[in-house]
Amino acid sequence: MKNKNTLKHNPKALNEVLQLLSNKWKIFIIRDLLDGKRRFGELKKMTGATQKSLTSALRDLENDEIVERKAYPEIPPRVEYCLTDIGYSLAPVIDTMADWGTDFIKYKELKEKIKEKH
Repeated sequence: MKNKNTLKHNPKALNEVLQLLSNKWKIFIIRDLLDGKRRFGELKKMTGATQKSLTSALRDLENDEIVERKAYPEIPPRVEYCLTDIGYSLAPVIDTMADWGTDFIKYKELKEKIKEKH
């Protein structure tokens, strides 16, 4: 088990994760690709990102080797995106963030209910 203070001793590691996931579209792309490969249009619809934002985030994720882009020599052209092995390794990070978010929403709702009673 890792020491809870590990990140205090390695700020470079936390910075790396924050740089990688600092864009909400990147997190949504990774989340949606955890279920398998997707085409650009599917990712656009699923994430709600604009074409420009989605293109930029996908390029960044490709450069970081989190996402792989595969173009098929067909007419019309077909391009699919999928996670690399290192991309799939982000699944527990995304799951933990989602779990924490769910708990935080419940916490805020509970605080609001208590506040309304007083």
